[in-house]
Amino acid sequence: MILIIDFGSQFNQLIARRVREFNVYCQVDAPSVATLDYIRELKPEGIILSGGPCSIYDENSPKVDSGIFDLGIPVLGICYGMQFMVNTLGGEVKRSDKREYGFAELQINTPCQIFEGVDSPTQCWMSHGDSISSLPEGFTPTASTDNTPFAAAADTSKKFYGLQFHPEVEHSLKGREMISNFLFDICGCEKNWTMKSFVHSSIEEIKAIVGDKKVILGLSGGVDSTVAAVLIHKAIGRNLTCIFVDNGLMRMNEREKLEESLTEKLDLNIKFIDASDRFLSALEGVSDPEKKRKLIGNIFIDVFEDEATKVDGADFLGQGTLYPDVIESQSVFGGASEVIKSHHNVGGLPENMKLKLVEPLKYLFKDEVRALGEEMGIPDDLVWRQPFPGPGLGIRVLGEITKSRLDILREADSIIVEEIKKAGFYKKVWQSFAVLLPIKSVGVMGDQRTYAYTIAMRAVTSKDAMTADWARLPHDLLARISNRVINEVNGVNRMVYDITSKPPGTIEWE
Repeated sequence: MILIIDFGSQFNQLIARRVREFNVYCQVDAPSVATLDYIRELKPEGIILSGGPCSIYDENSPKVDSGIFDLGIPVLGICYGMQFMVNTLGGEVKRSDKREYGFAELQINTPCQIFEGVDSPTQCWMSHGDSISSLPEGFTPTASTDNTPFAAAADTSKKFYGLQFHPEVEHSLKGREMISNFLFDICGCEKNWTMKSFVHSSIEEIKAIVGDKKVILGLSGGVDSTVAAVLIHKAIGRNLTCIFVDNGLMRMNEREKLEESLTEKLDLNIKFIDASDRFLSALEGVSDPEKKRKLIGNIFIDVFEDEATKVDGADFLGQGTLYPDVIESQSVFGGASEVIKSHHNVGGLPENMKLKLVEPLKYLFKDEVRALGEEMGIPDDLVWRQPFPGPGLGIRVLGEITKSRLDILREADSIIVEEIKKAGFYKKVWQSFAVLLPIKSVGVMGDQRTYAYTIAMRAVTSKDAMTADWARLPHDLLARISNRVINEVNGVNRMVYDITSKPPGTIEWE
């Protein structure tokens, strides 16, 4: 396995993805987590130091124990990671006279293992304001650009390699080859991490942790909680109890569809709880987005806790936590990460529940979770279900939530999803859905003046939802959706398409 130490780079998850594409397991940890004892226990074949936004001379710049260079483990430093390695080992880093961002032509001057099979020159992607001015003893400069004399360097005797550019991004045309060379030629890794091996090892681990105790799991029907439930079920069978809470904020016929898929096809032990009246009553008159989120989250926890206490002998709580959530909860500076907005899932346990966590997906990315679901034979419609927010339609009905407004949104949303699937775009976009705007406009329908709601359609492409771009859907598809929504949904006379990327916008409107 490979340990990636995260110095705050926007590309740290991309490094992990690249490593796993070669069927090599890796973990991303903050410097505060990666102590020498932790690394010794982990026994990685190699360490990658990621890039980061800081200068190594900043007062609070992230650092890791310099003893990592005495462990006899190969180290690859990328951008800030290279500068940290050079500075720590006795070289010098200084502010560049000319910063370097974007494409650059890399000239390989001294052949070494990391450049094996890479032709010179080759295109790379730079993003740095500091540069290395002198190398530590034992290091040799191996590559340069017009602006950066030490674009790469190595101490081959100790297996220390530094790249000032980012090999993990697509713009570095031979970056994959460089990462492959580090993994296999330098670290001696084997291609032995597959979904089949992950299923086997996870089942054995869950059995060892849970034993004959019981696990409860909040099941939403989304891919994360479904895959987690099936994996835990394979380990402990009927000792897993899933709790599905219907909050009245779901898509059209969603509960019925999920009840059929999850119970009949997957044989899961599920308790379906209809708490829709409780949610809708509490939300009456509430229009502030943050208040809605908190109300929905708090009521969910109360309902879930009520049902969980009815399961005798439950000592564990199963959750479909994914790796991006774990990474984002760690701060590269050692403290708690800043909360951007309150999360809509059960982020923590009520103190009086005293349950231990079982999170079998906590080291997987979303695409890996889908691959895991396919490996375990979960039906395609569940594995490829688009992400759906915990507060459901509560944050897609802008402003006050009422049953009539929810019904309008459900109908419009159903048409959008149906047409997106029919056109073959459902798997190509990350999410596609309707939003009901809290405004009415004048229209003409059948020679009659109308004054009705506007539906906004949102469709985005993304890999992990950290960034997203609006989907360039065919105009005839958009026209077909608009025509159907306005003709078939009572109370709607206008439709618009959201062409905002993330950032600056978010995927959801609230």
